[in-house]
Amino acid sequence: MITGFVLRALEGKIVIAIGILLGIAVLVPALNLLVPADSAFHIPTYVMALMGKYLCYALLALALDLVWGYCGILSLGHGAFFALGGYAMGMYLMRQIGSRGTYGNPLLPDFMVFLNWQELPWFWYGFDMFPFAMLMVLFVPGLLAFVFGWFAFRSRVNGVYLSIITQAMTYALMLAFFRNDMGFGGNNGLTDYKDILGVSVQAGGTRAMLFSMSAVMLALCLLIASGIVQSKFGKVLVGVRDAESRVRFLGFRVENIKLFTFVVSAMMAGIAGALFVPQVGIINPGEFAPANSIEVVVWTAVGGRGTLIGPIIGAILVNAGKSYFTGAFPEFWLYALGGLFIAVTLFLPKGIVGTIQHGWGAREATKIAAEKEKGRDADILPQAAE
Repeated sequence: MITGFVLRALEGKIVIAIGILLGIAVLVPALNLLVPADSAFHIPTYVMALMGKYLCYALLALALDLVWGYCGILSLGHGAFFALGGYAMGMYLMRQIGSRGTYGNPLLPDFMVFLNWQELPWFWYGFDMFPFAMLMVLFVPGLLAFVFGWFAFRSRVNGVYLSIITQAMTYALMLAFFRNDMGFGGNNGLTDYKDILGVSVQAGGTRAMLFSMSAVMLALCLLIASGIVQSKFGKVLVGVRDAESRVRFLGFRVENIKLFTFVVSAMMAGIAGALFVPQVGIINPGEFAPANSIEVVVWTAVGGRGTLIGPIIGAILVNAGKSYFTGAFPEFWLYALGGLFIAVTLFLPKGIVGTIQHGWGAREATKIAAEKEKGRDADILPQAAE
């Protein structure tokens, strides 16, 4: 069963993309750790960390594409799942600080000591263990997606109304996490990490390993998403996107199809958040901001929704552009982002990869039609001679 799933997932372009990602997972850390700093081929640590952040964003965009591009669910709340995964990782990293914090309390994080908390809240228990924390990275976003989707999809909330309530969900979570009495660090969030799995977060080898894990997890999630899309379930998924009422009429439980896809997508977003946090060194309620979720939609649209690879390319290109423009022309970045989205909507409605695929498909169709016409002429000429 697993072998069949993998074989279905490994179509040509997916194989190439996974190969590139796995190659990057090895090559970039090698150029950072093994090549001398004065070499032209050396990749500085800060550049590798920036690239790792882009890969996390690419994974988030891939997660959104699974539900938007193939199921027709435009979620404006995927930033919430990303942030929850990040907070789960941040809580583990905070528990690893121990007595090395500013106040030297081995049981309570610094912000709790500062706020006069007397004991560790119950929902922090277990986060001193890495396996438990990684389970929560998947479980918490997945549970939120399951509860939200259970009510929304069974109530047949669709279209713009579903988009609005997903945005309301992430906005409500942002307001809640800003509160100091929630126990998540308030507006300052969680930061000042020391160790992960017993080694320093700031060590060069750790930074390289985090980058490699980001690339490998992106490749793995791409494989999983491709397997889902290429399966029989994936065909039904596209049917739900294009003609939900017809799929429902055929006897499929559309709400269950949507719910499964939404939960899987949320878990992928949680993984992206967990990999993001140790690389940037902080997680705060700002990650819940609705504007962040809207940006993910822009990345997916620019790359090409419904293509899997497109959102990855879109996330990397847009964020690389953001890094450049915010440094070179900081006052024009938001105008550039808005102009990019408008330009893509007007001139590349299928996104970069979608437009390329459409053009290639049209070219192949024209070629096949020309060959058929040529064959038809070859059959007619002998008949005319007779």
